[in-house]
Amino acid sequence: MHMDGQDPDHAARPVALPADSAVAPLYKGADLADAFAVTLGKAHVGDIHALAQSILGEPAAWVRMLLALRDAAVAGFGVRTSGEMRRAAAKDRGDHIDFFRIHRQSERELVVGEDDRHLDFRASILLRPGVDGGNELVVTTVVHCHNRLGRTYLAVIAPFHRLIVKTSLGRAARKRRRMRAE
Repeated sequence: MHMDGQDPDHAARPVALPADSAVAPLYKGADLADAFAVTLGKAHVGDIHALAQSILGEPAAWVRMLLALRDAAVAGFGVRTSGEMRRAAAKDRGDHIDFFRIHRQSERELVVGEDDRHLDFRASILLRPGVDGGNELVVTTVVHCHNRLGRTYLAVIAPFHRLIVKTSLGRAARKRRRMRAE
């Protein structure tokens, strides 16, 4: 364990944007495009939907608090709150993980995202072979802004986005390790 409480074997790290991701065609001209990965090891890791659920559907308490603060801050600016997105998801016939609409799913990749008048975003959760013969889980996020409000919003949330993705990936890896140990 590191002094910051992070297990170095399950810490997320920045990686190059994966060329084999379904979101790769969106990289060009993106206002934000980043990717983070975590090593899952050689053991069976489960299906991609379960992995995506552990990243997106089970946020840490501090992430939920940040989301509540975000919702309070954006409510008057025409940006949809997470509650509004959840209500829309409940009415939508498509598949969702929390308020994230699933746009595409294959055996090794799941893509979620939303489009609105300020920005469009996609997030890919990709399971791929790691360098050690094990598995690596990569989360790639791509955002295209449509106007100044979208660019301002993105500038404010980008540092939090990176921290949340890295933390959520690490939590998912630790959860998989605990499940294998039981």
